[in-house]
Amino acid sequence: MAREYIGVDLHKQFFQACAVSGTGDRLWEGRFSRTAGGVGLLMARCGIETAVAVEATGPTWAFVDQLQPTGATICVIDPRKTKLKAGFAAKTDRLDARRLADALRRESVVSIYVPPPAVRELREICRGRHQVIRVRTRVSQMIRALLLRSGVSDVPVRRVFSARGLAWLEQVTLPPATGASLQRLRRMLTAIQAEALDAEQRVTTAAAGDPIAVALDGLVGIGPVLALTIRAEVGDVRRFRRGAELASYAGLVPRVDASAARYRTGRITKEGSPWLRWAVVEAAMHGMRRPDAIGRWALKTLCGLRYLRGRRRASP
Repeated sequence: MAREYIGVDLHKQFFQACAVSGTGDRLWEGRFSRTAGGVGLLMARCGIETAVAVEATGPTWAFVDQLQPTGATICVIDPRKTKLKAGFAAKTDRLDARRLADALRRESVVSIYVPPPAVRELREICRGRHQVIRVRTRVSQMIRALLLRSGVSDVPVRRVFSARGLAWLEQVTLPPATGASLQRLRRMLTAIQAEALDAEQRVTTAAAGDPIAVALDGLVGIGPVLALTIRAEVGDVRRFRRGAELASYAGLVPRVDASAARYRTGRITKEGSPWLRWAVVEAAMHGMRRPDAIGRWALKTLCGLRYLRGRRRASP
């Protein structure tokens, strides 16, 4: 059976698909609804000799899970690193699907890691907790800003969402409209704090049940939250041949501009998983507490930065 390459331009409500042969001849193309019926029509055209390319977007993982039973080779591509529009003036769903199929046939796509469902669940636990914490921080900042505008002293505790902080906010006297706004924000913060505690507990429970997270938790400076985040974002560490590839995946490697005898490095790329980058940076901030060679290196590096840049800029 001849090899068939299918490019899929995926959207929320529909997807455009195009199939080409190994020689680049267009076999068929069409637009399908992103329902069970529409995906079923595509599945009927897929088999072991089929290769499917789809860009990484919001509904990609669910779409890939639906196609897995067909036995087709599914390639999720990185749209930032796979250039599909070069040399073309127009951009439509139909053209995107054609270009995806042809790029897959020519093996000129950059694929990304497809995490299994179990790893995706761990990611949702960690990312969900992170999102709740960000909302809690935002509401706390709104409360501090309101107090500042009203000429009232700041909350006498570091954490506005603590029991003391919430109790203090309840006793603040303000004009009617301003007081109503403050109490509304206080009620929101109380509810968000309850959700944050629940999310924290979920992370702790999941980390305790994962052997990789337990091993990471044993390192100095890494707790259950960082351990589970690193474990979930990395997934299968065997897909990285060396540490530099993992650092690049986290976006922690410097930009490089090299030509002939010129070699320049710039700021870190910040390309890749922002959650992994956050977790690694948080862990590195506590690296000086490690009693091994890595801890001594971190302390020596920090002392050098303080000397070169000044204590305030280099402080962790």
